[in-house]
Amino acid sequence: MKTENAAWYFVHAFVDELARSGVHHACICPGSRSTPLAMLLEAHPDIKIWMHVDERSAAFFALGMAKLLKAHPDIKIWMHVDERSAAFFALGMAKALRQPVALVSTSGTAAANFLPAVVEARYARVPLLVLTADRPPELREVGANQTIDQIDLYGRQVKWFLDVGLPEATVSALSYIRTVACRALAQTLSEPAGPVHLNFAFREPLVPLPCFDTPDLPEENSIRGRPDGRPYTAVTRSSALPHESLLQTLADELSLVQRGLIVCGPQDDPGLPEAVVRLARALGYPVLADPLSQVRCGGHDRSLVIDTYDAFLRDERCVDRLQPEVVFRFGAMPRSKPVLLYLQRYPACRQIVVDGSGGWSDPTLQATEVVTATPSQVCHDLAEKSHELDPPDAVSTSALSWQTQWLRANQVTRQILTRYITALVEPFEGKVFAELADSIEDGSVLFVGNSMPVRDVDTFFHGSDRSVRFLANHGASGIDGVLSSALGASAVVSGRLVLVLGDLSFYHDLNGLLAAKLHELDATIIVLNNDGGGIFSFLPQAAYPEQFETLFGTPHGLDFEGAVGMFGGRFERVKTWDAFRTALAASSAGGWHVIEVPTSRDRNVVLHREVWAAVHDALEREFEPQRAR
Repeated sequence: MKTENAAWYFVHAFVDELARSGVHHACICPGSRSTPLAMLLEAHPDIKIWMHVDERSAAFFALGMAKLLKAHPDIKIWMHVDERSAAFFALGMAKALRQPVALVSTSGTAAANFLPAVVEARYARVPLLVLTADRPPELREVGANQTIDQIDLYGRQVKWFLDVGLPEATVSALSYIRTVACRALAQTLSEPAGPVHLNFAFREPLVPLPCFDTPDLPEENSIRGRPDGRPYTAVTRSSALPHESLLQTLADELSLVQRGLIVCGPQDDPGLPEAVVRLARALGYPVLADPLSQVRCGGHDRSLVIDTYDAFLRDERCVDRLQPEVVFRFGAMPRSKPVLLYLQRYPACRQIVVDGSGGWSDPTLQATEVVTATPSQVCHDLAEKSHELDPPDAVSTSALSWQTQWLRANQVTRQILTRYITALVEPFEGKVFAELADSIEDGSVLFVGNSMPVRDVDTFFHGSDRSVRFLANHGASGIDGVLSSALGASAVVSGRLVLVLGDLSFYHDLNGLLAAKLHELDATIIVLNNDGGGIFSFLPQAAYPEQFETLFGTPHGLDFEGAVGMFGGRFERVKTWDAFRTALAASSAGGWHVIEVPTSRDRNVVLHREVWAAVHDALEREFEPQRAR
């Protein structure tokens, strides 16, 4: 080996090990210092390249790649001129792919622009391998151009950081870098999954010298890798299995509990819906299913699934009636504030949080037990033991009464919501989700923006037997980059993708539309345009009108039609529900479409409160006569 090409031998071994260990996608931003990483990743036949012009966007692009990874030998370049947009494009792919993705940047502030994606990866538990190029030690802290302190750049936001060191073309150095590759990938996937940062310092020359010729490399494993394409160091991961004694104890104790409840928050394990409803049947517990739990819709048994809790748990007397003894929680905390307040209302209730990732998802600060085991396995095993104690058809009168109260409250609320929405002629943000629930195609992906959309989908999107995958940027719950995230997901999902977001979120990420143009993506983008931050109108800040619009309402007065046209999209502003349905149907024909639904912030608050009041009145009529009797 020629030592003049030490960096190339070193990086060649590293990239080869990434491919052997299962990484087939890389997100690369252009830059000089990262040349060895970029060129060798691009040259590898089993690694797919997703090229970005801007580093911040690329970070989220790689994060997006990480959630449903499918190996592909072809090289495909996804160009993004705007860094933030490209970063969130990655995040969207992360919601659809589930394996580590390599993310490469040059030195300096390019690497700093990855931070938002790294933060999201940490909180959303997404495996991400961040590879930053750096200046060599002699150029640090001496005023060298494009040189910043990149040591521990992301702090506690990453699971593991390693300053890799200067490349060497020795057998021991190549053994080291192959081991680093295997270890880094294992770290990204170990529970809880998350980001890992490797920092590579390169001296010039940054391009290969003519003497670099990989076919002439010696046969040592450290240089060519293990035989038969095996990883240099194979890492075995095992699921967190529940202890038999714990399961038996829980089954014994829960057989005596009649007022139990299962709460499913955001999660992406496709095996959980069937498992959790099986447990619900065995125990006789209703299931509060956040849309992002993937439990609300699908072909599994939904007879105990409650989908209108966000509306009826706003009713004080309803909350009083539905006092639980035990609550099982799976996934992250639901987005619904009424659910949070309901759980906080009963601090003496036994709350069991099941988390197979070793995390701590308890914003109520009231969990009595945290079970670190794979949720779907806990459900299946506990259901088996519960059946041993009580046959499925042996449900006590008390338990039946508990179920009946929840199911009846759900039924009455659904009837009121349907009646109200059906009669409503004027624009209403909640009705958009009711319309989607009735018309979205089986196998579709619904990506939901934060703030009001993620709350409205909870209230107004009813369950069905159609397969709908719900996605959102729920890790850190920001509104920036939602558009690019959805477009990133649309690049890898098989079904139609529909995005619903607010106008501020759309404005934040207009540059993300370039990806839709360049890569000819298919997506339906529904913009709820209330000319500002609609969620603030529901908050106490709205009681201060002399400051509200300037500080919180933030009207912008923008017309998005020209921007959509500039990027080659199809834009339609709809003012009637017939027009909305027509535009929605037309958008499924292919390409990317923007459907704008103009609404009023003030009127939106009124309509929400009207429907909540209607639910309250219906519940009072339904349950108060029973109390009187």
